[in-house]
Amino acid sequence: MNKQQVHSELAFKAVRSSGAGGQHVNKVSSKVELTFNIPSSEGLSDAEKERLLLKLSSRLTNDGTLLLQCDEARSQHKNKELVVKRFFEVLKKALEVPKKRKPTQPTKSSIEKRLQSKKKAAEKKSKRKPPDLG
Repeated sequence: MNKQQVHSELAFKAVRSSGAGGQHVNKVSSKVELTFNIPSSEGLSDAEKERLLLKLSSRLTNDGTLLLQCDEARSQHKNKELVVKRFFEVLKKALEVPKKRKPTQPTKSSIEKRLQSKKKAAEKKSKRKPPDLG
């Protein structure tokens, strides 16, 4: 992933924030919307695009655009910084390939312990039966 190339492909839009805030909120556009079109990106390899489309499918629009919003700060610049930071965290997490789990064999002592507990349980249950008088 070419971080500079990807950063240059980001599109930002300033929108008015929702919620309480009095007169100030009605006249400033501090909320920032970030859009990034994954299929048309040149900063990502084909394998990375495929992985992102698969991993982030629930967060994408129909044409493969990722939308992120931030209205945490009162400043538009701070919100822009925050949304870019969050965007790269989302990309990093989605591109992370988990390590393969190596299946392990149970130890001899754990097998023995399991068999002993089974025998103990079986013996306990057999003692519950009425005695055989015949």
